[in-house]
This record gives sequence, C-alpha cells and structure tokens, in this order.
Amino acid sequence: MMETAALVVPITALEFIREEYLLKGEGPILTVYSLQSQPKACASLSVLHNYRIHGIRPKPQPADRWSSHLGEDLVVFGGKAVCLLRLSDEGQRLEQLSPLVELQDWALDVHWLSGNDGPLLGVALAHNSALLLDPAEGCVLALSSCQEGCLLYSALLLGGTWEISVLVGGTVFNQLVLWRPGGTQPNKKAPVERRLPGHCGVIFSLCYLQETGWLASASDDRSVRVWRVGDLGGAREPCGDPRPTCLRVLYGHQARVFIVKLSPGRVYSGGEDGGCLLWDWGGGGRVARTLKGHRAGGVRALAVSEGGEGRSRWVATGGADGGVRLWQVEGEEEEDEAKGGAWEGESLVNLGFKGRGVPKVVRVVGDGHWSQGLVVVNTDHGEVCLYQGGRWSPLWDGGPEFQSYCVMEVLRVKGWGSTAAREGLCAVGSLSGEVRVFLLSQPDTGVSLRGGLGKVHSLLWVGGLTDREGRKGYLLASGAEGLVRRWLLEVEMRDTGLVLRAHPLDPLLLPPCAKRWLTAVVYLKRPQGALWVCGDRRGSLLLFEEKHRADGEEPSREEDGKETSYRTVESSDDKEDMTVENGGADKRGEESCRVGPALQPVSCLFGLHGKQGVTWLCDHRGLLYSAGRDGCVRVLQVGRQGLEVLRVQRACKGMEWLERVIILEPRDSQEDQKSPELERTGSGKEARFVMLGFHSVHFVVWDPVRQERLLSVSCGGGHRSWSYCPHQDGLSVGQGALVFIKQGVVLASQPSGEAPSRAGSLDLREGLHGRGVGCVCHLGVVGEAGDGHWDALVTGGEDTSLTVLAVQSQTGTVKALSVISDHISNIRTLTAVQRFDGRTGRGEQTAGQPLSALVVSAGGRAQMQCYRLLIRGNGQLGQPSCQVIQVASHRLDGQWERKRNRHKTVKMDPETRYMSIAVIDDRTESVLLALACSDGAVRLFSVSELRGTFELLWESFHHQRCVLSVATCCLEDEQGIRRVFLFSTATDGRIAVWDMSPVANPEDKAPTETQGLPEPLLTIPAHQSGVNALAVWVEGPGVGHRNGTRITLASGGDDGQLSVAVIGVQYQEEAIDGSGVRLQILSQWSVASAHAAPLTALGMLSPGLLVSTSPDQRVCLWRLTNTGLSQRGVLFSHVADAAGLAVWKGSGDRAWAVVCGQGLQLLKVTDMEDGGNREEVTEEM
Repeated sequence: MMETAALVVPITALEFIREEYLLKGEGPILTVYSLQSQPKACASLSVLHNYRIHGIRPKPQPADRWSSHLGEDLVVFGGKAVCLLRLSDEGQRLEQLSPLVELQDWALDVHWLSGNDGPLLGVALAHNSALLLDPAEGCVLALSSCQEGCLLYSALLLGGTWEISVLVGGTVFNQLVLWRPGGTQPNKKAPVERRLPGHCGVIFSLCYLQETGWLASASDDRSVRVWRVGDLGGAREPCGDPRPTCLRVLYGHQARVFIVKLSPGRVYSGGEDGGCLLWDWGGGGRVARTLKGHRAGGVRALAVSEGGEGRSRWVATGGADGGVRLWQVEGEEEEDEAKGGAWEGESLVNLGFKGRGVPKVVRVVGDGHWSQGLVVVNTDHGEVCLYQGGRWSPLWDGGPEFQSYCVMEVLRVKGWGSTAAREGLCAVGSLSGEVRVFLLSQPDTGVSLRGGLGKVHSLLWVGGLTDREGRKGYLLASGAEGLVRRWLLEVEMRDTGLVLRAHPLDPLLLPPCAKRWLTAVVYLKRPQGALWVCGDRRGSLLLFEEKHRADGEEPSREEDGKETSYRTVESSDDKEDMTVENGGADKRGEESCRVGPALQPVSCLFGLHGKQGVTWLCDHRGLLYSAGRDGCVRVLQVGRQGLEVLRVQRACKGMEWLERVIILEPRDSQEDQKSPELERTGSGKEARFVMLGFHSVHFVVWDPVRQERLLSVSCGGGHRSWSYCPHQDGLSVGQGALVFIKQGVVLASQPSGEAPSRAGSLDLREGLHGRGVGCVCHLGVVGEAGDGHWDALVTGGEDTSLTVLAVQSQTGTVKALSVISDHISNIRTLTAVQRFDGRTGRGEQTAGQPLSALVVSAGGRAQMQCYRLLIRGNGQLGQPSCQVIQVASHRLDGQWERKRNRHKTVKMDPETRYMSIAVIDDRTESVLLALACSDGAVRLFSVSELRGTFELLWESFHHQRCVLSVATCCLEDEQGIRRVFLFSTATDGRIAVWDMSPVANPEDKAPTETQGLPEPLLTIPAHQSGVNALAVWVEGPGVGHRNGTRITLASGGDDGQLSVAVIGVQYQEEAIDGSGVRLQILSQWSVASAHAAPLTALGMLSPGLLVSTSPDQRVCLWRLTNTGLSQRGVLFSHVADAAGLAVWKGSGDRAWAVVCGQGLQLLKVTDMEDGGNREEVTEEM
C-alpha cells in the first residue's frame, strides 16, 4: 500500500571499485555510479530492508584477473544485517547472491577471509566480539569475544585467515585495543594484546595501511592520530609491533572527526564541520588542501580510490545533507610541488611594484590569471604604472594636479591586431574636477574632460552591451552637489592611428543626501529609451530614464538665450596631446560640459542597502542584481512603478561587506539565451550567482546555494584597493585570483594550477538541508502530465533556510531549485496558497502556465517571511526553474531591534517561537493566518501582497501555555453562510475550537475590528500531554449519518496516542456567546500506542484515511470506521527524527506522502478506497 518513490537521507557509506565505479550507501539502498566519461548513476538496489548501509567491502582479487563482464562480488553491512551482492554487466546490474543475514549484535566491520572451501567473512561486533560467517549459507562458523567486554564505537578486522586475524576496536574509554579472535581456545575469551591510549574522546573511525604499517584513528576530540603498529594480521606476529607508537597528532577540524582514510604519504579526514582535509605527511602534518562541498551536518562518508604512482586519485565525500561530491586530486608527489587547490590560505605573490610614490589604486584588465592580463596601478604621485609580462613600466604621469588625491577606473575594450583581446581605457580623476582618459596601449592618445568645479568623488565605466559596441564605453564622473557628468567614448582606427572621441551626454542629478556620489551603475537598453540604474554611497538605488533620439539627429537646446551644441573631443597621436575640434584647448572643459538639463530619477529606493553604500550592480536576463555593505544581494526588476525588489539573499554570518556578484551561467543554458522576449520584457528567471566580499580580514567568494566558501584570501580586510580575476570559463570562481594593495605593496593570490574540472568538484548527488528538516509543504505540479511532470515542494530546516525542490516520482530524482536564507533562526512551520490569476484571486492553473504559490514560513525569534514562488518547466531541458519574489517580513520584536541603546536595557519578554501556521481565509487579496506561539498565544495575522506587509489583527492567551498546533476547517450553514473554525492545541493535551467566521467573512466585519472575538466554543481533553498534530475534515448530511453537519478531528500527541473526535454542528437562530453555532462532541476514539514515540505529524489523504509519522521511524496508514480506527498499513521510514509530513492526492487511485526529518522520503500510497462511507455512529459521549 505504501512504497518509497524518492529518498534523500545522510550518506553513510562510499567505496570505489578501482577507478571505474563508485558505490554509495544511502539508507538501505545501494547505488552504483559509473566514472567513465560523464559520471552517472547506472544501477540501484534496496538490500538491507530496514537497516542503513554503513559499509561496503568488495572482494579482493588480482587486477589482472578482474573483468567487468564477469562481475565483482561485494558484501554490504549495516545495523544487524549482512548481505552478499554481485555487480555485473559493466555496472548496469546488481543482484543479491545470498539471503539477508541478520545478526544478534551490531556489525561494525566486515572483512573477507580465506577458507578451505571458499571465501569467508569475519564480522566485528559492537560488544567487542567477532564472528566467522559463511556468506553462501548465512551460518555462523565461529564466535569469539574479548575479555574486555566493553562497547565499541568503531572496529577494524584485519588478516588473511580467521586464525591470524586481528581486531582493532575503539572503546568508550577513548582507547584502542588489539586482540586476536582466532587465537583463542573454545569457550574462552581472548585477552587484549595491545592498548593504545591518547585520545580524549570516543573513536569514530579506523583505517590501516599495510604498506607502511600505519593505523589512523579519528575521534570525538577533533583530532586524527597516526600510529605505527607494524604488520597487523601477519603470520609471524599477528598483532604487529610489540611497542606501537603515536607518530603524529593532527588537529585541523573545527568539530568532531567522523572518518579517516590513509594512502601513501597522505591522510584524508572528514568531520562534522563539513570539510574533508588532505594532510601532507611529508610537510610536517600540515593541511595541504581542504575540500568543502557539503552543508551543515558534516561529512559522514569518505572514499579514496587506489590511484597509482604518479597518477591522480578520486576522492568522494558523502554528507549529512544527502549529497555526494567527487573530487580528483593529483598524486602526492605532484601535489606537493604544485601546492594546488588549497582553498584556504592561498599563497601570495609580491608583484614587486617599482614606481614613484605609494600604490593607492589597483585594477586588472583581462580574463583569467592576472599574469595573463594587465595590472594597472595609480600612485599618490599621480603616476599610472603598468605590470605586464612580469615587469613594471610607467604609463602616464598626471603631474601635480593628480598628486595626493586621485581616483582611477579602467575599462576593457576591443582593440585591433595584437591588442584585440587586451585593449583598455583608463580614466583618472583629480581633486580639482579634472578627468583624463587615455588608452593603455597608447597613453599619449587621450582626452581631457571636466568633471565639475570640485572634487571627483568617483568614476564609473559602463562597457558596450554588444560585440559591435566593444570599442565604446560610457564614463560617469560624480562631482560636487550630486551632479554626475556622462560621456560616451569611442575608440576608432584612422590612417594616423587610434583616435579617442568623447561625446558629452546629459548629466544625472542625485537627490540630496549625505555621501552624494555614485558607487555602481548599470545601463539597460529598452525599445522606448535607455534606463540607467545607479547605486550611491548612501545605499540608495536610483532609476533614470533617457529617451532615444532618431539616428543622425543633432541635439540642441536653448540655454540662457544662446544656442549650444554637443562638442566632440578627439585626440590622435599625430596632433597635440589634447585637442578640441572647432575650439581652443582652453575651452575644452567648458564646451564639453555644455549639455542639456540634468536628468532626475524617476524611481528611488532610498537607503535600500543601509548607510554604507551600494557596491555593485549588474543585469542578467531582465533582472537586476545589487550588492552592498549590508551583507545582502537584492534581486530587482524594472516594473511599471519603477524599481521593485523581488528578493533578498544574505551572505554567511559575519560577511557584511559585499562587493560584487558573479553570475554563474550554466553550460546548458543556450536555449534560454535564444529567447529575446526575456530581455525585452524584463521578466527573466533568476540566475545562480556567487557573492564576493570581506569576512573579517579575508576576501571571500561565497556560494549561497551550497553555503560554502569557494575562495578565501587573507588580505587584511576591505579598506583597500583590490581587483578580482575570475577564471576564464566564468564558472570556476573558486579558481580565481585576487590582486590587492596592503601596506604599500601590490600582492596577488596564486590560484591553483589545476584545470577547473580537476581542481573543482563534481556533484554526483545534490545535497539538501544539512540539519533536520522541520516542515514540508506541497505546492503543486509542474510540467507535462504523465512521466514528465515534477512535484514542487518547499522545505524548512534547522539550518534557517527554505529550499524549493522539484521531485520526479517516476525516477526518484530530487533537484533543489532555490535556497532562501532570510530566517535568523530555525524554521518550524510553513504553508502555501496557490494563486494563478494574479494577486487578488486563486484561479486555476492552465496548460503551460507556471505554478504560482504564496508561501509563508515561520519559526524561531517570532519571525515570519512571505514569498511568491513562480515555478515553470524548461521544456527540453527537463529541470524546472524557480523565481522567488519576497513579499513581506515580520517579527514581533521588530521595534526592539530598532531601539537605540538596547544593550543598556533588559528585554523582559522571552524569545517567542512560531510552532504552527494555518490559513483561515485566502479568498481576498489579504490572506488571513492563524499562528500557534510558544508564549501561550494564538495570533491572527493578515498578509497583503499588494502592500507587502504583515498585520497583527488579534491575539488570545486562552491556553496559558505553549501552543503547539493549529488547524482550520470551513463549512456552510443552511442559509449559505460560510463558517470557519480554528482548532488550537497546547502542551496540556486540550484542543480549543474557535469560531473565526467574523474574520473570514469581510462583508460581516472588517479584519481590523476583530479584537473582540469570543472565547473558544468548545474545549476537548484529548491527550495526557502536548498535542503536536491535527487533521480535520467535514462531513455534510447523508455521508454516513443523517443529522446535520459533522466535523471529524484527528490529533496526535507526545504520549504516542492517536485520537479522533466527532463533533456535531448545530446552528442557532440566536447567537450564543457571540456565535450562532453550537458544537457537541458526539463520539471519541483513540489508539493508545499508535506509535512508540511522540506522534509528530498527521495528514489526511481522504475523509477517513489518515497518515501518521513519528520519530520511531514508522509511517502508518489508518482507516476510520464506525467502530474506531484500524491500521491499514505500516512502512518503516529511513528518515530519522521525523518532524513533518505533507500529503496530496495524485492521479487515479494514487496518493503521495512526503516525510521530513533527518532527510526526505517520498512515499506512494495506492490504497485509496473511500474512507468516508461508514455507518452512522452513536451520538454518545
């Protein structure tokens, strides 16, 4: 009746079969990935029933005798089960060779041994014992125990035969013990041969390298220890060196170390901090490289391929987030020389600046490595120097006017001949308002412009938008009193040489404020005119509109009664340095500024990025991306009302200084590029991007989706001039380099010399939440009906993030479409409302229309967030895409956060958590929500998408204790009046029923007049302790009964009990207690031990058919009959700590349920008989 359709849980086992296959253990499912050409999954099989796979051991055999056609035997173990399998047909087939063997104790390790009649298996057990197993028959041949019968956290069984085998165990007493299972007499326990103390915590993992006689142990004390133990399992001395010694203690992880692997000259370790460290043994035990690719929860599985002498190795990591990443690292000797791929602590190179004065500004022209481009430096002596080919040379000297103070920006333009790829324009501004622009290849070819009467605060370049405009650029100079002057500069090739032409444009006028100058700008082409989106030092975003003129039209305006015209300033290398057509040199500044009136902003988002300023602006596929020093990236669009903020994306904690956004363009997005409709309408889809900024003294490249650092360079902080050089492919941003100035020295980080595909990582399986998933909600279906559709889900977790998922039930594929990280604490609950026809109605989804849903999430710190999600299919590309629009945000203590000097006062109110949320009414533009709060209140909010606000309408402290859950139901009385009831539960086991009809019927009473709502109509004692989950459905007359309308209420609590109450609804002509409704309990049933742990979630598939789940890892299907509840099916869930559940009706007689906790599991339910057709029940209490 229930079966698994998709599963994402922590990865607990990884193993390579040579360099050809990677085996993954996820729950009880074994998956095979082929590593040939493009790695992909090629086979999968559920092997351990209800146990998790904790180890995979291929049968050892000589390489010259192995064939992929004949197959590979392997043993899989986990929990108390062992299973023998065969991989054949070039990795396309997995088959079970023997029945599943269930043991009496937990299996910690399995080792292949030689026997007289065939291979045998040695199994190390959790209570410091070992057994000899015949894998073909599944029978135990021998059992041996150690005299020290303590519990083991890890074990390792070594040796070729049972007689000389050695067991290494990590005890709860933080020690390693070595003893011989096969060297004991019958009915006697084996003594401990060796004891290795030293760890200060329990030992989670062990690894032995026979070539060197080294044993590595990973511990709870955040350390890895390497021991010299000699030849373990040898014929002469099975327990190795009589005096084992600790060679090295490796500290580098920031949390517990879960797993360790050894190879010649290298130690690999993975820990709870999410990193896999590669330790260089020859370099004194330092960290040679850090592989980070998993979200919170850490690395739970690690595998290292055999590689070979001088060859690279595969490294695979599996995380608690359910992700698998594949890395390729060079051989130890090559990597020691190259020191490649170190994400942390990149080596710095002193460029050895040689020039007059102290460097103040540095810029890089060109793509890729800085050594392949041009490094331009401006000094406090007004000199511009160029670094090219490993040498410095003076480029331009501005004289006394550009000394002491100077701003400089460069723009890459398309050149001619040998300079086609690295030509550049350099603009320099002075304290007196002078602006000089010249070519980097010919600094004598330049123009002099006037940026105003005072100081030039900033210079900004905007390059040509098309390849045809590659030799053009717009220059903006911010001067005094917020006036921004603009020029269009063109580079032309003439017989006499290169010519630089400057066309003055109408200036921009910034609104009055402090710090009145530009820091970022982007130019947008529109059919009706050009748009300039600017960011200023005050943190505001401004929109300027510039109407297009007809081609060839010479603009003219009347100013002070005189006719003025645009002047073109040009210079060539056969004339003087600065010349002006139709005028003298002394008039060049005056004439170049005689343009039309300044443009005023048509839209302004004042202080959007705080008081520290906007640092970056760019556009991509019709959307704008802005970054600032408030630690946020904002996604915007130009709408009818001007600039509109769609969403806000925060960086990691402590990374408040953002400087840039780099768009990651996937290689398979060429089809989207062919759609000019997106660029013209500005309704494009959101792109994947990374953030560049400063975290303390480090320059950091941060990936907000994977929640990881791609690059970290210790530069001293953000108060310095710098320039970042991304990799040539534009995708391997972690392989970029930073050029910066520190204490008068020009330094550059040295990126990895490896190719991006080798230095980076490959996602074999994308991870989700690293910590527990607390809630899940089904949004709808995207794509074509049948096998091509995707189910859209949204999940909230303890890692404070929302993840939008697309799940394809036919293949079990799960894709993360978007990650939203706006919450400051864990997300406990969420709900969604589908709306397809705009913001004022629900409507219905039509063919080809994107799925549109309004999602509200709530959790810790009394915080709520509201988003509109637009999810559309991508046609032949398969995977859907998601656009996130942020609607509103609310916190109960929002005034406290804005209060000055709050550190001097004591906050009396405790932190409130939202425990549950339910929709009361969504028929109007404002959605009414009820929330259960930990401070004992039931609160009623309205959220308006048009106004973009939450509003608190009403609250009641009736329960006087933590409110755990809320639910609603709707019905109509005999007069057609809509009645809405709210059910709320608390930790006392009681359920309160409220009449919310005055709120849900706006024609009766406005939402703002609901402060006088009555007390609950009914209180139901249902449980002995807290009630965690509710499910409600309504039955009208004639459905199993004849008298009136009935409400069936199911509840689950901390006592593990499942209760059902049938409530009769009677309508009164006269209002009773402010309501015209009378409620009466008709009957109650309960199942005392429905689960062996607290029941955490309930879902209703159909009237009378329930699904429940609990941390006991059971998912139960219940049917409500005339005599009570009957269990129709039970499925063991592989999701630990189940916390949330979502159910929905599918096509035909199928339904779906998804369970979340420490992972996510999608279940298909096939028993969908009508559960509402039951006989009339007695109306007795």
